Amino acid sequence: MKMRGIRGAITVDADEPQAILDATKRLLTEMTERNGVELDDIASVLFSMTADLHAAFPALGAREMGWVNVPMLHFTEIAVPGSMPRCIRVLMHVETARAQTEIDHAYLEGAWVLRPDIAGKDRP
Repeated sequence: MKMRGIRGAITVDADEPQAILDATKRLLTEMTERNGVELDDIASVLFSMTADLHAAFPALGAREMGWVNVPMLHFTEIAVPGSMPRCIRVLMHVETARAQTEIDHAYLEGAWVLRPDIAGKDRP
């Protein structure tokens, strides 16, 4: 088994706690299902959010999914002029037998434009 990073991002319609929690749960579910990740395979998760999102911590959504023993940390995304608003980004570290090229990253909702080179199936 090797340690691999799985990337994901999702946009949120509003800075509301339930919107952030729902989006986080949707994204984490998509990331784990696509890559055959079990809860015990997850070493840690890093979340970043754009500065316009601050109504809830994404890790709360993960904890509501049962991820109570997974180490998680939050950051504020760099506020680059013209960057995507209301976006949650995730870097999940997992143990997997998959090669780096076999990892299936998830860019949902409007976030697909962040990595159109690998987010083909996530495009609307």
